Amino acid sequence: MSELDNLPAPDGELTLQLPASQEGRNIFGDIYGGWLSAQIVTAAETRAAQVASGRVSTVSIGAIDFMSPVLVGTLLSFHTQVIETGHSSMRIKVEVWGRCHDGKGLRKITEAETVQVALDQQGRIRRLPID
Repeated sequence: MSELDNLPAPDGELTLQLPASQEGRNIFGDIYGGWLSAQIVTAAETRAAQVASGRVSTVSIGAIDFMSPVLVGTLLSFHTQVIETGHSSMRIKVEVWGRCHDGKGLRKITEAETVQVALDQQGRIRRLPID
């Protein structure tokens, strides 16, 4: 077994990837939690829309504990897993991982669970498609 086998790695499917931008800075120059939370919701809705084959909406977002500060320019990767599905809703886990400017130092930033619900074109709750 090599050292690489013991390194932590993201769980789930890569759903969104983007650099932390200047617009998300707080007064100290780091990326603020609200900006990162918005990206978590975008990743969850993207995955949920694939499962629902259409429009979805966020019902709830669980606790978000930040394990590491995020600097402008950090490449953020959002990995999603569908944890549970119901008749019209799904619970999705989002893990956020960051890689420094130099391409080294992959680290887990945070994770959160969201609940998404499938909507029809009029914005009413609808059933998820049956596989």
